[in-house]
Amino acid sequence: MNAISDPPSSAETPWRIQPQGDRCLIVSFGDQIDAAVGRTCLAAARKLRDAGLPGVTDVVPSFVAVAVHYRPDGLGNGPTYASLADRIETLLAEGIAADAAAGRDVDVPVCYGGEHGPDLLEVATAAGLTPDEVIALHSGPRSMVFMLGFAPGHAYLGVHDEKLNLPRRASPRTAVPPGAVAIANRQTVIYPNRLPGGWHIIGTTPLTMFDPAREPAALLQPGDSVRFVPITPEEFDRLREARP
Repeated sequence: MNAISDPPSSAETPWRIQPQGDRCLIVSFGDQIDAAVGRTCLAAARKLRDAGLPGVTDVVPSFVAVAVHYRPDGLGNGPTYASLADRIETLLAEGIAADAAAGRDVDVPVCYGGEHGPDLLEVATAAGLTPDEVIALHSGPRSMVFMLGFAPGHAYLGVHDEKLNLPRRASPRTAVPPGAVAIANRQTVIYPNRLPGGWHIIGTTPLTMFDPAREPAALLQPGDSVRFVPITPEEFDRLREARP
């Protein structure tokens, strides 16, 4: 196996390329979660996918970086880290256009509080707000889908008002029900199925977030713009019953 050399990125570039093990490299565009950085990651990921780089097996955007997975030299005649990093550097230097393919507007109905949002009152108390004010802050502005991760269709959205900048729960739950809408660190996650989780559950959506029989299987995709729409428990039951 060829030794990993230093990344070719210069101090002048707005990105940094670094190895992540011997079969992945990371292209970093920042160190703080920000919508503009997130859109840059999406655009860069699309550019790298469209380039069809030899040996590359997957390109995965996240909040502040893009992971490029590849088969290194000696495993199917793939690239070395240095050669792939150099090629990526050249591609990015050509310019990163806005990701026109991303950005659907999606409404996600949410029943806040009560049995559907058991942590809403606790969140409101911690934030010095009323439950209605928490709902207004969460459902007012649109939220960007930064990435999918942790489980299939598990969407991470943000960035919310600073007043919703709460740490995760001290004691995670061993099982969070599907559709749970939970917040932490100015972000929202929507659980696609029953999973463990340590975020604060403020509501639940009746929508099916992940369905392997659907195309695409994940309801939300990176780059989507989501509006959380408050609904009543009665509307929640009606929408859930109407699901195919």
